[in-house]
Amino acid sequence: MKITLKDGSVKEYAESKSVYDIALDISEGLARVACCALVDGKVADLRTVIENDCELSICTANDKEGLATLRHTTSHVLAEAVKNLFPDAKLAIGPSIDTGYYYDFEHAPFSREDLDAIEAEMKKIIKKGDRLEKFTLPREEAIKFMEERQEPYKVELIRDLPEDAVISFYRQGEFVDLCAGPHMMNTKNIKAFKLISSSGAYWRGKSENTMLQRIYGTAFNKKEELEEYLVYLENVKSRDHNKLGREMELFTTVDVIGQGLPLLMPKGAKMIQTMQRWIEDEEEKRGYLRTKTPLMAKSDLYKISGHWDHYKEGMFVMGEEETDKEVFALRPMTCPFQYYVYKASQKSYRDLPIRYGETSTLFRNEDSGEMHGLTRVRQFTISEGHLIVRPDQMVEEFKGCLALAKYCLDTLGVGDDVTYRLSKWDPENPDKYIGGAEVWEETEGHIRSVLNELGIPFVEGVGEAAFYGPKVDIQAKNVYGKEDTMITIQWDALLAEQFDMYYIDQNGEKVRPYIIHRTSMGCYERTLAWLIEKYEGKFPTWLCPEQVRILPISEKFNDYAQKVLAGLQENGILATIDGRSEKIGFKIREARLNKIPYMLVVGQQEEEENLVSVRSRFAGDEGQKTLDVFVDQICKEIRTKEIRKVEVEAN
Repeated sequence: MKITLKDGSVKEYAESKSVYDIALDISEGLARVACCALVDGKVADLRTVIENDCELSICTANDKEGLATLRHTTSHVLAEAVKNLFPDAKLAIGPSIDTGYYYDFEHAPFSREDLDAIEAEMKKIIKKGDRLEKFTLPREEAIKFMEERQEPYKVELIRDLPEDAVISFYRQGEFVDLCAGPHMMNTKNIKAFKLISSSGAYWRGKSENTMLQRIYGTAFNKKEELEEYLVYLENVKSRDHNKLGREMELFTTVDVIGQGLPLLMPKGAKMIQTMQRWIEDEEEKRGYLRTKTPLMAKSDLYKISGHWDHYKEGMFVMGEEETDKEVFALRPMTCPFQYYVYKASQKSYRDLPIRYGETSTLFRNEDSGEMHGLTRVRQFTISEGHLIVRPDQMVEEFKGCLALAKYCLDTLGVGDDVTYRLSKWDPENPDKYIGGAEVWEETEGHIRSVLNELGIPFVEGVGEAAFYGPKVDIQAKNVYGKEDTMITIQWDALLAEQFDMYYIDQNGEKVRPYIIHRTSMGCYERTLAWLIEKYEGKFPTWLCPEQVRILPISEKFNDYAQKVLAGLQENGILATIDGRSEKIGFKIREARLNKIPYMLVVGQQEEEENLVSVRSRFAGDEGQKTLDVFVDQICKEIRTKEIRKVEVEAN
């Protein structure tokens, strides 16, 4: 048996060996720090027995796979500690994740004091250094084993496996957990870990299931890495839009209104109004026609589109088909409505492409456990559009949608912060989609060719398509590293048939058009959340709900401040006056804390010479200027949507 190591060297053995024994043969030091392995590129447990020639790479905590294994093992230590301290807690699942690990328990909510006690117990378990031993049981024996341990969630997981499945477990001391692995050989190599927080999480992510308690933690190879991460985490928390957006009075939420239904306060509403006007004007320049369609429709509409069969669980439905004459649902998307705008009159091939745009308020019945600030909500507004095109126009129009999306991202200053994904269907589950394999492969191929031609790097995601077509999803990560879809552009060769849409070609024949579903900037609420975190609340001037604050040195200059305010407002500049009888230093500090782009200090000299003393968060003290000069400069900055960089630390 020949084992090719990652440095290209080859080890030969006459008999089968476990990965750990091979690591030990290479060096005791390697075996001591080994966490898992890659066998022919696939992650494997250290206990895996190798019987044939293969390529083998031993992973330590310095490797991505090894660090994930370290964190997974730490999650088992967490579970053991919880069971030691709270014997009635029921175990659910405990995977590693990009930032560490978590474990779900059926238990009362955990306090910070509880987490501290659990951490202390984990340290005792790690110090004891139990070996992790893997064993397997047939499915029925595994069910009985977990029933005897009174772990109903584990029993449910096992029952979901095939009847002939062999179920694996890991034992560390008296603690046993259902797990596929991989795991380290013992717990004593866990050197640096921390429990971060706890929160509620529905079992299997479904709101109809039991609310469990999730404990989040992280682990690293070295204490220095952990300390660095904890400092980073504190910085992240200060940038979390859910915290910062509330502090800045951009939005709030109220329990009696409901989860996922944020209230945009005047400042946040102003920012979204600014973006909406910009997007609508830009789309009009690019040949889009505005529509305004109802917020709800009868179930009949969604049955034609296929949403009733494929998306009903995600909709807010009013009425019961068995008892009510008419059943309505709030719209989760605008496409079927705009199709009927198209169908209101007969179209010729000369009329195409037709580009419809709408600022659409949509409703989606997201699970309660998924709600978060402005990024995951139940009512939201998007820059939605549908292009009805001839097949020969499809590629160029699709490129145009990508160009519009890129323009929006670049203007907002986030063009370098995104990744592109070709979201494909899942051929293993064809019942989730309409249309056959041939149509899906063809349309996915067209999108792939467009992205390659434009030189856009992308990944492919199986099963991420909508039920009626593949799409390009433009993705971005929030401050915690969670990825969200910001913009979608979708190729649809199927729904025109569903809605009997056609145009008359040059031969007088009826022909089905193609459709592009797209957003230019995406969801306004999610974009606002993204911008809050991107800029830490220090938005580009054109987006700010307050662009200038006028600071009179004393109350006797309030009249001149009013004159300056009028001059700014005449030019559409969003400005206010701080006319309080406070010291000017206090007013400046507060304006800086409020992240105002410009402060205009006015006193006796400014009034006598018709000047303003300009301070900005970009360059600090910019000196005295006439009001006309300042207005010209800021109006140009707003008009061009300049993202002005910080030149010096403002004092």
